[in-house]
Amino acid sequence: MTENEPPGPSRARPIRSFVTRSGRITDAQQRALQLLWPKYGIEFEACPLDLAAAFGRVAARVVEIGFGNGENLIALAAARPERDFLGIEVHLSGVGRVLLAAEERQLGNLRVICHDAVEVLEHQIPLQSLDEVLILFPDPWPKKRHHKRRLVQGPFVELLAARLRPSGVLRLATDWQPYAEHMLEVLSACPLLSNESAQRTFVPRPSERAPTRFEKRGERLGHGVWDLAFRRI
Repeated sequence: MTENEPPGPSRARPIRSFVTRSGRITDAQQRALQLLWPKYGIEFEACPLDLAAAFGRVAARVVEIGFGNGENLIALAAARPERDFLGIEVHLSGVGRVLLAAEERQLGNLRVICHDAVEVLEHQIPLQSLDEVLILFPDPWPKKRHHKRRLVQGPFVELLAARLRPSGVLRLATDWQPYAEHMLEVLSACPLLSNESAQRTFVPRPSERAPTRFEKRGERLGHGVWDLAFRRI
């Protein structure tokens, strides 16, 4: 596993939707990053990824962007062995946790990329290759001056829609109502996507979603949760 290369001196640094934190990595997570990465990890490369070769088969493909500690990703991969799951995350501690859990459960249908999701989708994920994309509780960047850092913006949604197969589904959730309303507006404006809600608003919480630490934290703080589901036309 290689470190992400910083932008060169002549390249303008793009606005990131995340801040890489030097959080504590346990010894077990560090060993997993060294020993299990060759089994479950996929290096970022600026060229289309052969997903069938990466998983050793052809199956329905699900991507979770920003999986955090991986609670939902691991639960889904264990419950749905007929599907392939690709997690994208920038924080090494979360990646290490997922590698350990994948090895413990011997999840042959799970792979991980540790890189900026925007660049992964733009360069590495082929067009119309995904059946489902999950973005659960992304950073809402609540201060107005930080709104430009929000992941869910028009260009990113268009990028996502182009990677979904026809009838593929984009699912999002947030516990920050202003961000939920922003998501709804941006997704509704994408001509390639159709809202799964009959009322063209939000959808019920999917029963198969495992509660993440971010969702649990929101519940403790008394936040509501807003789910969205949009289908590729």
